[in-house]
Amino acid sequence: MSLSDIEVTAFIGPAGTGKSHRATMISRQNGIDVIIDDGLVISRGRILAGRSAKSEVNRLRAIKRAIFEYPEHRDEVANYLAKNPPSKLMILATSSGMIDKITARLGLNHPVRTINITEVSTPEEIEAALRERKEKKQHVVPVAKAQIQHNFAGKLVSQIRGFFKGKSKDENSNTIVKPLFSFNGRVTIGADAILEMCRKLLELRNHVRKIRSIDIETDEDRLSVSVEIDLNLSGHSALSIARTLQRKIRMGLSYFTGMDIRQVNIRVNEIFL
Repeated sequence: MSLSDIEVTAFIGPAGTGKSHRATMISRQNGIDVIIDDGLVISRGRILAGRSAKSEVNRLRAIKRAIFEYPEHRDEVANYLAKNPPSKLMILATSSGMIDKITARLGLNHPVRTINITEVSTPEEIEAALRERKEKKQHVVPVAKAQIQHNFAGKLVSQIRGFFKGKSKDENSNTIVKPLFSFNGRVTIGADAILEMCRKLLELRNHVRKIRSIDIETDEDRLSVSVEIDLNLSGHSALSIARTLQRKIRMGLSYFTGMDIRQVNIRVNEIFL
């Protein structure tokens, strides 16, 4: 088998709705042995590769860890899967966009199916999970306590068992943890900082003669950017330059902010030959 033979299932839902708590049950019901959750490769309650995003000291680093932004982390997990490819794999994520980033970075197939948290949890259960996350700032990791102790830098709260009686201790365990970023404050990225990032990314390209305006809009954790500029063609077409600028802004903002970039619109005001 190779990475291209792995059947991928996506399990998505907003943060704090109980995905990790139900991951073992959902994987069992669908005949899946391996889970990717928050930067970890997990099987039967044991960590096989990776590092937990919940070990990071702030939210920005946690987001980057969860989507395998760090090359060493990404290569470790990709190499493990290449050497030990499971027939089926489930990825936990907050959105389909996050799934796309993870599969692209690890070289995995697009999901053959997507399961939403609303399909396996009642509105009351989701509301209770969100309340627990907000009030207690506790997170569930679908592995045994002994496994997470060596991988996690925050506070271990407790261990819970459930769903599959008769299975092994590790296989049937979840651990509740408090990440460092849940009680050491949070990272806030202001609109002015994002505007300055866009400006610096545009100024790196010699084709941009003048930046006339930069507008940003946020939708939860997604960002839309609209830019109006004057261009120096210098032997290139305006379309090819604009596409390059789109790609640079999308990649740069995604890397520096950890946000999903919904769209980047480039408007060319004037062209100089």
